[in-house]
Amino acid sequence: MEFNKETALCEAILFLESEPLTVKVLSNKAQLSEEVVEKCIENLQEKYASEDSGIELSMVTGGWCITPKKEYWEVLKEFYGSKREGKLSKSAMETLSIIAYSQPITRAEIESLRGVGVDNMIRLLIERNLIKEVGRKDAPGRPTQFGTTKEFLKLFRLNSIAELPKLDETEEERFELAR
Repeated sequence: MEFNKETALCEAILFLESEPLTVKVLSNKAQLSEEVVEKCIENLQEKYASEDSGIELSMVTGGWCITPKKEYWEVLKEFYGSKREGKLSKSAMETLSIIAYSQPITRAEIESLRGVGVDNMIRLLIERNLIKEVGRKDAPGRPTQFGTTKEFLKLFRLNSIAELPKLDETEEERFELAR
């Protein structure tokens, strides 16, 4: 491995940061060129790929961060998941899923998919910063449209919405019926 000291420096910075860092920001903090930082990221990915490492380098919301490997996170998240988030109820998860897959989407569209009122769920998801208002629909009354946030991506360890698991045809039809 070349760039041993540089890689160790980047690793220390990533360890200390609570937010994912882009190559550019990591480059500025480490006072290294972006090319060197990219090589350091490759070195860290190789290092963490070994079976005796419980962590990995993950791209989350467009930046790099050190995270537990997915297979260990399943065991650890109950103890180390964000305390303030707590568990989301089944109905909150259902509402969040509808928003994630159908965004931008209005309250009425969510309700037509779920078949029940969603005022409390939307309030809860906004409080937890998992969804936000993203605009207004060009329709009578100009209803508010909702979409997911960076916090949502972080919680589910996604780099972008495009990384959401694909829906099968039946699920996709169900999402389309309401629109």
